[in-house]
Amino acid sequence: MKDIHGRTIDYLRISLTDRCNFRCIYCMPEEGVRQLSHDDILRIEEIARVVRVAAGLGVRSVRLTGGEPLVRKGVVDLVREIARTPGIENVSMTTNGVLLPKMAEDLKEAGLSRVNISLDTLDPEQFKGITRRGNLRQTLDGIEAALAAGFDPVKINAVAVRSLNQDYLAFARLSVDRPLHVRFIEYMPVGESSGGCGCGWGPEDVVSSEELLGIVNERARAQGLPELAPVDDGRRPLGWGPARYYEFPGARGTVGFISPLSRHFCGECNRLRLTADGKLRPCLFSDDEHDVRTALRGQAGTDVDAAVRAVFAAALGAKPDEHHDKVGTERGMSQIGG
Repeated sequence: MKDIHGRTIDYLRISLTDRCNFRCIYCMPEEGVRQLSHDDILRIEEIARVVRVAAGLGVRSVRLTGGEPLVRKGVVDLVREIARTPGIENVSMTTNGVLLPKMAEDLKEAGLSRVNISLDTLDPEQFKGITRRGNLRQTLDGIEAALAAGFDPVKINAVAVRSLNQDYLAFARLSVDRPLHVRFIEYMPVGESSGGCGCGWGPEDVVSSEELLGIVNERARAQGLPELAPVDDGRRPLGWGPARYYEFPGARGTVGFISPLSRHFCGECNRLRLTADGKLRPCLFSDDEHDVRTALRGQAGTDVDAAVRAVFAAALGAKPDEHHDKVGTERGMSQIGG
């Protein structure tokens, strides 16, 4: 499956719900977003059908997101259905980790390949402030549950925000003693007018990946530690993402940097996004959406799969060459699927 710029598209990110048990400051306002109605959300069997069609077109990797995907009823059954879809090579998930102690083993048994756990600070009080309602201990327990269940790799996603003054070295050191892969993500301008989602995004809060790498190494040297060194290809954690990976000598895990703004990877983009309400988005930074839900719920006698394929074709034809430093989107991250 190729887009109009010749890029191979083999990765589909699917938002299962716009709901979440957190209210992270860069994702949604404190009161939450206006929740979609039950009929607006794609049903589990509809999502599974989209995956079957997408796999027939060449999609090989599926990531489940939210909101918080683990609050979606039927998520384990959906993972099982996707994992056994011919052509799908791996199923992954991005989660805040809170529900993993209860669900990790069932998800692994159902066929979930790996997990990314969102964690932006290791300070309990700051964690409460960022999530507006979360408990750091619960997310840390989720990380332990993911490791115990045998997920490999287990990645930690940390959004770097300058005004939060996070301890980047403490994050990087999580990779030393355990097989954890920490990835620093540049703060992105996603949300209405760059702030309507309650994020308060501003360019002054963006810490570029190059600066982050320098900060980690400077603080490591100050504590008598070696600097991060580039990881050779054989040590890169499995994944279809755009991170550049480094490691401390002898560490069990790695430290990655994702640079959507300072060093964007649009030329290598391999993904489409499906929102919880059934809209196919060619680009995270674009408001262009293509209606899969209507195709799925077409009139009796219509060829539903053909209609869904047509929506994919339209989305591929509309995929931009790059995001062109666009600032602000009509929908926030929790509505698009992080």
